Amino acid sequence: MPPYDPSTFPPFAVTVDLVVLTVRRHALCALVVRRGESPFQGRWALPGGFVRTDEDLGAAAARELAEETGLCAHDPAAPAVGNVAHLEQLATYGDPGRDPRMRVVSVAHLALAPDLPAPRAGGDANSARWAPVGDLLGPEGGIGRDGEAPAPLAFDHARILDDGVERARSKIEYSSLATAFCPPEFTVGELRRVYEAVWGVVLDPRNFHRKVTGTPGFLVPSGGTTTRQGGRPAQLFRAGSATVLNPPMLRPEV
Repeated sequence: MPPYDPSTFPPFAVTVDLVVLTVRRHALCALVVRRGESPFQGRWALPGGFVRTDEDLGAAAARELAEETGLCAHDPAAPAVGNVAHLEQLATYGDPGRDPRMRVVSVAHLALAPDLPAPRAGGDANSARWAPVGDLLGPEGGIGRDGEAPAPLAFDHARILDDGVERARSKIEYSSLATAFCPPEFTVGELRRVYEAVWGVVLDPRNFHRKVTGTPGFLVPSGGTTTRQGGRPAQLFRAGSATVLNPPMLRPEV
């Protein structure tokens, strides 16, 4: 093997950025942190950080998820118990000018979890919050400090967030991923509100109930009922073994 000199190649860093989505108050929300250091000090951004020299990308994403939310990445081969979240790799972003500090390539990950509590800030972030994706990606271009005009997300995080939201919207059409936004036991009405929040539409309750309960392997009755939605007791379900929905739950055209 001929001699290899690493110094002949320009150095660059690798980060992981997280699109963490949950449904709060019937709205699809993303976790954002306000940066406490330059660059983009004071601007809101997606949580994330640099990959350590001794960890792979999945481990780095799982570590950042745990640090920012207290959640563990769910192993698909194991039952979902405790504070776990669905975590998958989203895309890679490597525009040479995306970070003013140096050449930084980001491998973004998408994380989905049920209604989560108020986040805690860590690392170089001095505050953290859940924000509706409609505000973050709306015509105003982002969110600002109290009393200030909205500002776009730092770096290229608006693009990453947009890609993550579209991934979630498309995957719940043909997979059982929507149940990742639900607690271990949930009603059909609660699942319907997940679809409505992610897609930004209103669905017919009867048609939705017929579709999800008629899709083989999608939902399994848990044997219990609940009145947490008010009114008559509603049947509780849990996620079934199906990972691909056939037929798919297609988005209504808006």
